[in-house]
Amino acid sequence: MKIKYIIIALIALSSLAFGASESVVWSDNLIDNILGYDKKGSLHLGQYFTILQSTYFKPLFLGVLFGVPAVFVVHYLVIGPMIFSHDRKKIYVFTLFHRVIHTIAGISFILLIPTGLIMMFGSTFGGGEFVRVNKEIHAISTLLFIVSIVPMFFMWLRWMFLHWDDIKWLMIVGGYLNKDKKPVPAGRFNAGQKTWYWLATLGGFLMIVTGVAMYFQDFRFEILNTYHISQIDFLRASAIVHNVLGLAILALFFVHIYMAVFAIKGAIHSMISGYKEEEEVEVLHSSYYRELKEKGEV
Repeated sequence: MKIKYIIIALIALSSLAFGASESVVWSDNLIDNILGYDKKGSLHLGQYFTILQSTYFKPLFLGVLFGVPAVFVVHYLVIGPMIFSHDRKKIYVFTLFHRVIHTIAGISFILLIPTGLIMMFGSTFGGGEFVRVNKEIHAISTLLFIVSIVPMFFMWLRWMFLHWDDIKWLMIVGGYLNKDKKPVPAGRFNAGQKTWYWLATLGGFLMIVTGVAMYFQDFRFEILNTYHISQIDFLRASAIVHNVLGLAILALFFVHIYMAVFAIKGAIHSMISGYKEEEEVEVLHSSYYRELKEKGEV
């Protein structure tokens, strides 16, 4: 199964690379690209791109990079982690396939996020070979992410649609603002996990598309000509979308790590063994626990 996705990913990226071999910036389309920029039909992104890149993106990334972990430190010191009994039944939640795909995705994020930040703050690191190496690691890690994103999207899709429980979960912030073990309305996945799922899969797909566009930069994309969009417009739009999604993914990745490693004691082991503690499911996924009881599985 994994080999099939790897082959598909390599073919897709090879096709993009082949398209890049025929220049649309430096070939016969050079004049059209220059003359068409910022004219009728253009996206008019010049001023927005300049302001965002030069003024806002770096401070925003720094804010997320240091601000989100700081909030979690305060939460851990004031509220502390949730601790559940390990003496009751263990409930099998994640299959081996789920865990393998999740691990591949996790490794790709661990590689993509720091290398992306190094590229963002390239001048701070002195530019040069170090930043270029991180750029290539970032690109190679994208292949790993592609391998995981397709099966990850389909294997959990049926549990990820909005439910009334998700509204109630959001209203009480999942019960994480107090130390009480009151049942929290949530199915197999809670609203926070669903948000991370959609951002990581659909948002991740857009990150791949915009990232590939910025990596190759000069390639033929016929749909751009159809809508009279210049290459520079498309690249600037890609950079803006990539950075905005990058901010959201960075923030929720920190949330995901905090919840799995610190906020719920031992929660990370469920992605190793596939089992969750019964009390954890009973409290944090009460609707799912009720379903299991009705089926006689608990």
